[in-house]
Amino acid sequence: MITTDFDPGSPCWLDLGSPDVPAAAAFYGAVLGWEYESMGEGEDMEGGMFRKDGKIVAGLGKLTEADARSAWMIYFSVTDADAATQAVERAGGTVRVAPRDLDEWGRMAQYSDPLGGQFAVWQPGTSKGVDLVDKPGSLSWTELYTSDAAAAKDFYGGVFGWRFSDMEVPGGGGTYSLITPAGLPEERMHGGLMEMPAENLALANGRPYWHPVFAVTDCDAAVAKVTENGGSVQMGPEDAEGVGRLAVCLDPANADFVVLAPSDS
Repeated sequence: MITTDFDPGSPCWLDLGSPDVPAAAAFYGAVLGWEYESMGEGEDMEGGMFRKDGKIVAGLGKLTEADARSAWMIYFSVTDADAATQAVERAGGTVRVAPRDLDEWGRMAQYSDPLGGQFAVWQPGTSKGVDLVDKPGSLSWTELYTSDAAAAKDFYGGVFGWRFSDMEVPGGGGTYSLITPAGLPEERMHGGLMEMPAENLALANGRPYWHPVFAVTDCDAAVAKVTENGGSVQMGPEDAEGVGRLAVCLDPANADFVVLAPSDS
């Protein structure tokens, strides 16, 4: 489970780069009950925060990178962003955004893994990360789809010290690898990675990609909101034994995410 302890190697923040900030704010407000708080002035709404019940759950910003796709960026907590950057480079990754301070809030950097999967790190200052996780309308899991699971394990294990445990997907769907931060028990696992052919990674032109899983109380109701508000469904809703009912969705700008009603909810 994800907690707000934000131990090193745990997901602690996420933000969405969207070509249309007002449209994205309206979509996620309708689907997840989020309220958008602009950090700017006027009607441009170039960026801000999403809140659920008054607590920060994610960030939203204008997609400005040329030829980039709209996507969620997941940040993992580190004690030293500069040391993390060196670890990424030693392991064969690429630095997309060099470590930089965001006022007193913290220090961040963004990378690509050796196969092109994008992720980021956050060195906390006054802000450790989001305020709410593992509750309806907030981040509950993270997933990496990759064309080479073994290479991904080598890379992320080297950078973060993550431990991996494999399980077979029911129905012969392949192997799913569960991720646990270094030094923490398995009940603190925060995500998983799944190998699939490059042709199944069309969203990122064959490159790996991370996406968030958001907890909801009713998966089917959330999916209905997705489609009613201009999004689409890639898979589901369907039941996953021991996990819950889930669906893989796209927002109107084709940023991918999962909604999950946990089986114990």
